[in-house]
Amino acid sequence: MPRPTGRVLTLLELLQSGGTRTVAELADRLGVEGRTVRRYVHQLIDLDVPVESVRGRYGGYRLAPGYRLPPLMLSDDEALAVLLGLVAGRRAGLTTTERTANETAAAKIRRVLPRHLARRLDALLEALAFTDRPGEFDTPDAGVLLALADAVRHRRPVSIRYTDRDGRRSERTLHAYGIVAHAGRWYVTGKDARIGEDRTFRLDRIAEARPQPGSFEAPVGPGPAERVVSGFATAAYRHEVTVRINGTVEQIRAHLPAGVASLAEDEPAAGQDRAAERWLRVEIRAERLDWLPAVLAALDRPFVIERPDELRDLVIAHADRLASYARRPRP
Repeated sequence: MPRPTGRVLTLLELLQSGGTRTVAELADRLGVEGRTVRRYVHQLIDLDVPVESVRGRYGGYRLAPGYRLPPLMLSDDEALAVLLGLVAGRRAGLTTTERTANETAAAKIRRVLPRHLARRLDALLEALAFTDRPGEFDTPDAGVLLALADAVRHRRPVSIRYTDRDGRRSERTLHAYGIVAHAGRWYVTGKDARIGEDRTFRLDRIAEARPQPGSFEAPVGPGPAERVVSGFATAAYRHEVTVRINGTVEQIRAHLPAGVASLAEDEPAAGQDRAAERWLRVEIRAERLDWLPAVLAALDRPFVIERPDELRDLVIAHADRLASYARRPRP
């Protein structure tokens, strides 16, 4: 069943088809009760859509005579940006709708475009190929996303119903600092008012977001994106890894970004360039260690494993395996 926003748009399409539609007819087409239809009508009126109420035996609702939505006027570049944005957003998981909704949205845009431009864009989409497969992501509820965005803008507390990765459900009051899209998922970061600490929550695990009375001050310091990324690097995982690597910050970050590892930078000696190579302490928290030997090999920099011993054994096994491959005779 479509969500409320989708039903309001469907109601507008039904009214635009002309004539007077009874409440019973609209309720049947939308799959809702009559009072819900009336609420959707008021939402359209709030958006300055002139919906008229017709009284009598055959009464109901209709649009004011002569009213039509303005045509969608897009340049070639604008139309290309919109359609490619829909395609890329779905593949990256940065949408709030299922795949079919993205496809119907793209179809509606193509339908109102000039014929020559629609044909050119269809040709592009048919010719377009990707080297990666589209990800399967859990999309957040659009209502939750918009409620949180409103709470961020107006600095209002918001109550959320959240289910963590272990399936535990809880209700929290959040002072939301910002919404962050990262690695194909949506996150909200803010202060959990009950415990007084900053937390990051996945939006697809939030079942409901309700505004609460009151306000809070915007925090100083790192922005929402930096808070989310640094939170990933310091979260509790099965393994805590410490490696000292001889190299520059740029060399290490090219293989171990901030969302994966935290760096403890030593202050350079007097007269030493900050970009110069030196020993840096790298802290990594991970559920698995099997991916790290290949990353350390790709760094191609001297390193010392401080913990755990299991990683040292994996690196030695990785090196032995590569050496055995290199010794094989040419077939």
